[in-house]
Amino acid sequence: MELKTSAHADTFPRDHLPPTDQWPDLVLGPPGPHYPDRLNCGAELLDATIERFGPDRPVFRTGEGEVWTYRELRDRVDRIAHVLTGELGVVPGNRVLLRGPTTPWLAACWLAVMKAGAVAVTVLAQQRAHELGVMCSLARISHALCDARVLDDLERAEAPGLRITAYGGDGPGDLLNLVKRAPAGRFAAVDTSADDVALIAFTSGTTGRPKGCMHFHRDVLAIADTFARHVLKPVPDDVFAGSPPLGFTFGLGGLVVFPLRAGASALLLEQAGPRQLLPALAEHRVSVLFTAPTAYRTMLDEVGAYDLGALRRCVSAGENLPAATWRAWHERTGLRIINGIGATELLHIFISAADEDIRPGTTGRPVPGWQARVVDGRGRPVPDGEPGLLAVRGPVGCRYLADERQRQYVRDGWNVTGDTYVRDDDGRFRYVARADDMIISAGFNIAGPEVEDALLRHPDVTEAAVVGRPDEHRGHVVVAYCVLRPGAARGPDAVALLRDFVKSELVPYKCPREIVFLDALPRTPTGKLQRFRLRELE
Repeated sequence: MELKTSAHADTFPRDHLPPTDQWPDLVLGPPGPHYPDRLNCGAELLDATIERFGPDRPVFRTGEGEVWTYRELRDRVDRIAHVLTGELGVVPGNRVLLRGPTTPWLAACWLAVMKAGAVAVTVLAQQRAHELGVMCSLARISHALCDARVLDDLERAEAPGLRITAYGGDGPGDLLNLVKRAPAGRFAAVDTSADDVALIAFTSGTTGRPKGCMHFHRDVLAIADTFARHVLKPVPDDVFAGSPPLGFTFGLGGLVVFPLRAGASALLLEQAGPRQLLPALAEHRVSVLFTAPTAYRTMLDEVGAYDLGALRRCVSAGENLPAATWRAWHERTGLRIINGIGATELLHIFISAADEDIRPGTTGRPVPGWQARVVDGRGRPVPDGEPGLLAVRGPVGCRYLADERQRQYVRDGWNVTGDTYVRDDDGRFRYVARADDMIISAGFNIAGPEVEDALLRHPDVTEAAVVGRPDEHRGHVVVAYCVLRPGAARGPDAVALLRDFVKSELVPYKCPREIVFLDALPRTPTGKLQRFRLRELE
């Protein structure tokens, strides 16, 4: 595939893309979106949205009641872009690390980096010095904008030459003070190519060593013009909210890209755990919610105490949504959770379903603009009803930053996600397990998530994770880690009770040989289960 002329003066991003013969095939044009050769996603999301809907609508809200309009956001974004390209010396193509809790200022910094033609590397406020140093090294990051409250770990990271500018502090060099002195005039967005790298997103660490995923300006718009447009169907009066931080593409899409593309607004919460979400949803009349399956399950006990009358869309991704959780949420709220599977490598959700097309226990169908199939280990399609590896392609594809694992993820032009799926005869795709979560015991294939779903149907179980333990005679045996509701008894009797319950739900060979009770399961900051940590225990 021939790349268009880049606007980047710093050519590192394009120089470190995988060879084009290792790229997946792209699906560009109908039914998916098509974009011009020159495109700046920051200008499209902000300036073009203002042209369509006007500047005085709200765009960002905070839990403390602060409201930014589109006009105010553009003024602040343009001033930050002036500071970046002026006093800080950022040139197109430079990597700019962004770090902080989820706030309007963090979102404004991201948009300013886009308009300046630089490359955003948004990381988590919780990540530590070693993790930050690794990412700075891999992406050769030259500049960082960091919330003053979380400077310590970034300052301790081994990142020679990194220029850190704090925001939200009181020093004369604080970004917000520089912004006050910056030119008040509009910033002309850099005329980037549609296939210039706009962001590098690092994988969230469910399997260990992170990978940098490089995404173009057109990719940022494509996730809004596929999943959001055709499945979510937002309207300008929507108020978005959710738990994922902007350092994860699930949060970047759900809290910045999708609302701005629709002319809507987003409630940006610094603390967005299940206990904080419910009162915020009620107080701010949130209509579109993005969070993980675990959060929906945690909120079930208290959801009836809050007025969620404005809520009309609930999106779940990050890990498999158990049918039991879907049904319980629907029974308590009347709302149908929009399940979806996405990947950092593909930026956001590519299989999903909404409204009457939802079938609990399935993920859905390929989002318009995307294609999916289930294949065997050689890449050959398997018949409907048989498990295999999920392979997808669409307007966005995997392009790792200088990583040999590109050849593993992209095979024969398809993105092979590492998930085991079944395509049902009605065209819906049903999750079975991560390929490395499939447990083979005495010749039987056992999908860990299926056993987890059965355990979660017991009223005492609030969380469950199932892994395989190596066994001399059976190859592996099934071990379940469970978190029980407060007050539920632990001990041998509880283990026996749960084993009997699973045997009543599934064939006996799928029943856990051992059940271990924990206070909490290991998870990423967005609530994604880290099974590899449980396997390390085994």
